[in-house]
Amino acid sequence: MSTVLTAADLRGSRRTWRVIKSKLMIGLTLLSFIVVLIPLVTVIGTVIAKGAGIVFRDFPAWFTTDIPVRTRAEGPGMGPAIIGTIVITAAASALAIPIGILAAVYLNEYGRNSRTARTVRFLSNVMSGVPSIVMGLFIYVVYTLRFGLSGFAGSIALACLMLPVVIRSSEEMLRLVPNHLREASFALGTRKSRTILSVVLPSALPGIVSGSLLAVARAAGETAPLLFTIGIVTKGNWDVFSGPNTALSAQIFRNASAVQAGPQERGWGAALTLVAIAFLFTVLARLATSLYQRRQAR
Repeated sequence: MSTVLTAADLRGSRRTWRVIKSKLMIGLTLLSFIVVLIPLVTVIGTVIAKGAGIVFRDFPAWFTTDIPVRTRAEGPGMGPAIIGTIVITAAASALAIPIGILAAVYLNEYGRNSRTARTVRFLSNVMSGVPSIVMGLFIYVVYTLRFGLSGFAGSIALACLMLPVVIRSSEEMLRLVPNHLREASFALGTRKSRTILSVVLPSALPGIVSGSLLAVARAAGETAPLLFTIGIVTKGNWDVFSGPNTALSAQIFRNASAVQAGPQERGWGAALTLVAIAFLFTVLARLATSLYQRRQAR
């Protein structure tokens, strides 16, 4: 009888210890979430508090007026920098995202553990650790000195920074696609290329979009590569292949370096605009992905 009671007590104590560990881990998870949330809310709140004044006070001139020629001058706008950010980031995305996704498909679906695949992974890891200013100097020596300052030079530099992020995130998402989906497609007589296009990529699409957005957000906020490649102008330039350009990150650096109230205010306004653009692109990409998945499910 005592043995039975002892065994029951052991089971009860084990159950109690599992409950304690579960509550402890839940508490640590909530604490970690709060610790991460504090700096995020602080940064966003500071940017909104300091940048909303000039953005909404001078709306819509903030988005349409040329940048003041004199840095010390007060007032809007940031139209040329917004244009430059959009065209340069779009060109960098057009270069990096397709190449990165194709490289990830090769690494996960074809190369696997071959020597070429291992070499590509190694080079991707090396590129992810290269400082952005070094990448900007490299493009400056290789491209800018020969063809001059242009938005395309900045796009190449940003694409080089985006590429390893897209490759690694896309490959990880492709690895998460269950093998039985590929096997079911092969059993129906589908070729491997068709299976990748029709089964594997649609299944991994949300994760690939998230990784691509992470790369785009990093590119949009980079400053050092653009200082050596695009120059700084005060008028808008939609031609990414010809002539100097500017971007919000470059204007944030330029205005934040000044001590006068006018450029400081423009710097905070540019920071808020950059955050808003990144948020808007993220929302639009999520909506497009959701609509695509709904159509595929029908």
